[in-house]
Amino acid sequence: MKAVDEASIQDIHSLLNVAVVGHTNTGKTSLIRTMLRSTQFGEIEDGAGTTRHVERATIFAGNEAILNLHDTPGIEDSHALLRQLQAISSRHKTLSSAEILEKFISTTSIDDPLEQEAKVIRQVLRSDVLLYIIDVREPVLEKYLVEIEVLSKAMKPIIPVFNFIAEHTEELAVWRKKLAAFNIHASLEFDTVAFSFEAEKRLYQKIQSLVELHYDRLQKLINHRAKAWDQLCLSAAKRIAELIVSVACYRENKYRHNDNIADSTAAQKLKDFVRKAEQRCLRDLLGIFNFSENDIALQKIPVSNGQWQLDIFAPGVLKAYGLDVGSAALKGAAAGAGIDLMVGGLSLGAASALGAIAGTGWSTFRRYGKEIKAKIQGTQWLCVDENTLQILYLRQQQLLAKLMHRGHAACHADQIDTAVPSASEKLPNNWPAMISILQQNPAWHKPSTSRNQNPQYQEIEAKLIKALLESD
Repeated sequence: MKAVDEASIQDIHSLLNVAVVGHTNTGKTSLIRTMLRSTQFGEIEDGAGTTRHVERATIFAGNEAILNLHDTPGIEDSHALLRQLQAISSRHKTLSSAEILEKFISTTSIDDPLEQEAKVIRQVLRSDVLLYIIDVREPVLEKYLVEIEVLSKAMKPIIPVFNFIAEHTEELAVWRKKLAAFNIHASLEFDTVAFSFEAEKRLYQKIQSLVELHYDRLQKLINHRAKAWDQLCLSAAKRIAELIVSVACYRENKYRHNDNIADSTAAQKLKDFVRKAEQRCLRDLLGIFNFSENDIALQKIPVSNGQWQLDIFAPGVLKAYGLDVGSAALKGAAAGAGIDLMVGGLSLGAASALGAIAGTGWSTFRRYGKEIKAKIQGTQWLCVDENTLQILYLRQQQLLAKLMHRGHAACHADQIDTAVPSASEKLPNNWPAMISILQQNPAWHKPSTSRNQNPQYQEIEAKLIKALLESD
């Protein structure tokens, strides 16, 4: 939805006009909110008759206006409305069904009990297509069938839209059967709470099939929405990948002097970093999908730490510096063993190994020199252990799925916790190897040109993004 200036009002009125109609409290405003990706349109309450006037929203493809959506008040007394139309028909036998509706509008006063229904009928006659919203949780009562009978008098295409379909398969089948009796078969399932982009695309395609004049412009909207949706999901996956990299590469220094207070402080700093990093990521993801912090409840993540090991013989580290794991010099160095920086000290064997590697022209010592010196002096590093990283990743995977399938009419807060992952929630292939490489590259903790251009980093980022998007 976008604001329009006076000069463009004429263009807006010449667009395809779609009226969203139906009984009170079936989800008409909810549908428009979901289509607009906005929680700001109209009012939604768990009670009848919330919408009292016709409201308009315009949907754009980029900067080009494509169609107007009109949110109408709920039809409250379909039986009384039908009786009134029958009375008009009996007095004016030559009028067509649409002219009878016009006569009804012109003879209904502001204080008439059917004033709300007159507002609906007025917009129906001005529109090109009608979306009739059905709450499938409701039984198929006669009043709903009467509403369809009345709306059909406008001689406008009607698309029944089934709302709140989750876990109501049997009720949906009953509704389909009843509508078939009216020769209405072109219905659509579009849950405004449990959102599906494919369902939204099918909605535009059904409108396309009914209004040939607007086919090309609707196709432009479909293409634009599909591209925007893909980009939105990609942006979210990239943000999650950045979180995983940042946390996996992060370290806190501590000294081995049996100082419990210092150890506790380092551990607490580590925990605070992880929790704050996840919270920042959550805020960014909510912004990407245009939700607020009221929409997601994120339980406090349990954080445990481990000791970071400097393993210069790790294949990932060797590859990062262009050294062939199978080289003769490296095989000889590795055979000498002797590197045990984790428990402190640099043995003669380790020194020989480093010398052998240095002889190949590799920049290992320059890369790790400060860390080796710190190790000899008794420094240790705390990092987030792999279990915590697994939980963090699976939580983000769960969060992304919920945001991708949350309609903007949803009023409940989705819970993101540390429960056992479902079958669709799993770690990327070669997860341990990726984490090992990240932990060997603490400089990747923050974005930089050198990091972003590193082929190994690019490969890990691409794998994380691919796994996140494929898991949905």
